[in-house]
Parts: sequence; C-alpha cells; structure tokens
Amino acid sequence: MLALLAPGQGSQTPGFLAPWLESELATSLINIWSDTTGLDLTRLGSTADSDEIRDTAKAQPLLVAGALLSAGWCFEGDYSNISYFAGHSVGEIGAAALAQVIDATTAMTLVRARAVQMANAAQGSNTGMSAVLGGQREVVIAALLGLGLTPANENGAGQIVAAGDLDALEELAKNPPEGSRVRPLAVSGAFHTSTMSPAVPVLAELAKNIDAKDPILPFISNKDGAIIDDGREVLDRIVGQIAGPVRWDLCMATMTKSGVSGIIELPPSGTLAGLIKRAEPNIETFTLKTPEDIPAARAFAAKHGGL
Repeated sequence: MLALLAPGQGSQTPGFLAPWLESELATSLINIWSDTTGLDLTRLGSTADSDEIRDTAKAQPLLVAGALLSAGWCFEGDYSNISYFAGHSVGEIGAAALAQVIDATTAMTLVRARAVQMANAAQGSNTGMSAVLGGQREVVIAALLGLGLTPANENGAGQIVAAGDLDALEELAKNPPEGSRVRPLAVSGAFHTSTMSPAVPVLAELAKNIDAKDPILPFISNKDGAIIDDGREVLDRIVGQIAGPVRWDLCMATMTKSGVSGIIELPPSGTLAGLIKRAEPNIETFTLKTPEDIPAARAFAAKHGGL
C-alpha cells in the first residue's frame, strides 16, 4: 500500500517550485492560483529568498501550490496506486484537494485565508515555537506543561515542538528535559495552540459555504491519526486543527497499522520522509523533488500500489 504525503510549513526552500514551472499547463495553473491568492507564486517559488518565504501568509499558499502542481504532473489524475492521502499541518489542505474533497481553486482560497488569519493571530502575541529533540515523550510533555507550554506538534522520532510564551520557551532552552536538546524555530507565533483561536471562526465561516465531497481515498487526519472518509469531517478537522496540536506520530502509526509499505512525499520533500525513516523504518520512502524524478516515482508507486 502507498500513501501520498504533502509537507507542512518549515519545509519550504528557496526555488523549490522552479523546476515545476517549466510546462505551459503548470504556468497556467500557477497564474490562476496567483490571482486567487493575490500573491506572485511564480516569484515566491523560484527567486524569493528564505526570509520572504518564511512569512506564514506566503509560505502556506506556496506549499499547497507545490503539492498540487507536482502531484498533478506526476500522477495526471490517476491515483489507482495510492491507498491513503495525508498532509502535515497546512499540507492537509493540499492532501484534501488531491483527495477531491475540495477543488484546487477552493484549496488555494482556503489556504490563503488560513495563512492570513494565522499571521494576524500571531501578531503581537509574544509567542513562538521550539523543537525539543530527544528525551522520553512523557518526560518532555510533563516539562512543557509545567512551563505552561503546549506540545503543538508531536512529530514522532523523538521530535516534539513546544509552543507558547517566549519567556517560557527561553526557560525551556536553559533547562531542557532530560536527554533532550531545544532548538528555537523561526516562526512568528504559537501555531496549533489557543493563540490561533481567533482564526478558527473566520475559517469556519468560510468552510461552511464550501461543498465538501467525500475523499476518493481514505484521508489520515492530523488530529488523532484517524482514517476519515467523510468530506465534511475532513474539512471541519482541517479548520479545527489551526488551534489544535498536530499528531503526526499517530498518522505514521496509522500508516503502519494499515499496511502502508511505501510513501511518496511531494515537494518540497524530505522532512516527512525523514521522520518516517526514523519512526517507522519498515516503510520505504520516496522524495519527489523535480520532474526528473517522475519516472522513478511512478515505478515506486507501481511497486507499492494496490491493496
């Protein structure tokens, strides 16, 4: 069985979209999505520097555009070898579009609104995020809660992202949980925590007018690793996830329990594949980076495809 994965914020790198803009169809789509979002996605994906694409309001639409462009080119709408779709954080919007819960234009509209609202919620909040690497999960979680911090991303493979007040994060860095080290992340606020609560009703209002269709294949949810086959629930979970923790560890566990033998990570690939290699080493990984990788990706899909 094969899972198709869309990465989340923080995985973007300068120029990652450039190789995918070399066809007329890709250029046409990216121009449409640029109009939809009010962003120059061509420039952001090809020549913008790392500081600019770190901006939440720009990074999130760029990532979803990358997932949609690359998957469309690679699979040409034929997902017969795919068994599951999943995405990390904002990657869930791309995964939902690939699963045909929403169409691509709706996905770009939703992700732009999500990005702007999350950036607005972060502004002036004096919050941030730090990765806690290593240590026992129970010990790390207890330390975070003791400082009033939230385990915002449980990524598995010994990686938990702490989020909350900057002073508390500084204290965490000074006194890391036993067996761990703490690395501050270059983000503007405490994503996937109550800090993002103001963004939820805005996105919920937008989402309620979206015609959500049931996914063409099962969707693995960040909320708890559950396999979701109802389109409205997929969309509701994506909206609620803005202010709720990401449990990527549970998503990976679900893949293993469900018999997934391989994953293809869409561009900008590498982060999720790395986590899976460490946490679920029996799952084979493929990182799709440029159109030159498509023949090998299709062969990988054929190898792992089917029930």
